Amino acid sequence: MKNKWSCLAVACLATLLLSLDLTVLHLALPRLVADLGATSTELLWISDMYGFALAGLLVTMGNLGDRIGRKRLLLIGAVAFGAASVVTAYAPTPELLIAARALLGVAGATIMPSTLSIIRNVFTEPGERTAAVGIWSGMSAAGFAVGPVVGGLLLDHFWWGSVFLINVPIMAVVVVAGFLVLPESRNPDAGRIDLVSVVLSFTGVVTVIYAVKEAAHQGVGHADVVAAGVAGVALLALFVWRQTRLAEPLIDVRLFARRAFTASILTNLLAIFAMSAMMLMFAWYLQLVLGWSPLQAGLAQLPGGLSGAVGGVLAARLIRHLGRNGVVALGLAMNAGSFLYYATLGTELNYLTLLPVMVIGGMGVGFAFTVNNDNVLATAPRQRAGAAAAVSETSFELGGALGIAILGTVLTSAYRASLELPAGVPGEAAGESLAGALNVAAALPSEQAGQLVRAAQAAFLDGVHLTSLVTAGLLAVVAVLALVGLRGVPKEIPEEVLTAAH
Repeated sequence: MKNKWSCLAVACLATLLLSLDLTVLHLALPRLVADLGATSTELLWISDMYGFALAGLLVTMGNLGDRIGRKRLLLIGAVAFGAASVVTAYAPTPELLIAARALLGVAGATIMPSTLSIIRNVFTEPGERTAAVGIWSGMSAAGFAVGPVVGGLLLDHFWWGSVFLINVPIMAVVVVAGFLVLPESRNPDAGRIDLVSVVLSFTGVVTVIYAVKEAAHQGVGHADVVAAGVAGVALLALFVWRQTRLAEPLIDVRLFARRAFTASILTNLLAIFAMSAMMLMFAWYLQLVLGWSPLQAGLAQLPGGLSGAVGGVLAARLIRHLGRNGVVALGLAMNAGSFLYYATLGTELNYLTLLPVMVIGGMGVGFAFTVNNDNVLATAPRQRAGAAAAVSETSFELGGALGIAILGTVLTSAYRASLELPAGVPGEAAGESLAGALNVAAALPSEQAGQLVRAAQAAFLDGVHLTSLVTAGLLAVVAVLALVGLRGVPKEIPEEVLTAAH
């Protein structure tokens, strides 16, 4: 296909915007505390509701694209995403902002699996496919990096809702270019979507996520947490059982019997689990501890994300020398090392020391995500590419949302446990978050305000150190899992081998 690289460009532009939308809001969170009066719990919901909605619907939308056409679904989703962005930008309350973020997630769920499945169908030669997936993964990483910069530029001049209005012109370009260059592809033998499976997958994922969030907030033993956890697991188990009984399941569960497929899914989920929490942690640290502007904070994080894009492009070449398991394990180990450094952060920072650490960690993420995405995508035949892409993206989005929910709660809990308030300072608002403490300090006498700021920043850094150490340990374990789980996977996975294996 002569225009396959143009197709890749459209897919990458859509992916860039979706990734950007996961991080562009982080720098605006301190503004939301002041403008909307959002609590720490509401801030977490605002941050991760977008990812939760995507995770709950990706499997359904991936299958829908296989049936009605991936190009058609992508274009519909792009229009809906632009409209939902306008609604989000002008949400007047935290509750409505959370609901609007959910609408964005629903629209995003139609786009993400379509981009990856289009790549799977356009690039049929193994080497080109891996390179294309590397570029796609690199653009996703670049979106994470560019998000804070774009957010910083806008927040320096406009209100927090402006970070969503930029979606509208970009999605307009995706719609026009996609209509002109993308080929239509679908599964010609696909049957009707099983609505019972749709309900089971969505409610199961959402219920499990609710249980995780409430466990972090109320404790594992709380009655609501136990009930939601049991119900969520039961719903997902019923979903899996039903897939084994259907001629056209939403997910071919037999794929999970393949070690490479399962290891790639699990590795992606746990890696983005760590990375999402890191992005949120840095957005708060750079602004509220170091006192940098949103733009300065965004620019400071840019090299890490851009190095992830470079890592995505280089991963295909490294596979020839280290094998697929070696590249993923190396990438995760590099990222674990960067988190060990983050555990030493203080109230002063030498950015020239931080810079190489961020670059090494970001490049490691690019290595891991590229190889894992290619493994998952290559496992399924082309006519089921949407469903396979949805599984990969579900692990990505679910891992990101859970990372913010769980590690973000670890950070907040450590802050609350370490905070020692000066005498006479009201504890409710200051104890909610570092941003809340700074707002309280602004209304206090200078001496008392200084005491509160120092105490709150010290407590926050305790949370940063604990979260970084936990994340480094998790990434080290995942690196070992990848080294073992991906052992023996061919360096190049040709089409005929995949078809025969399936």
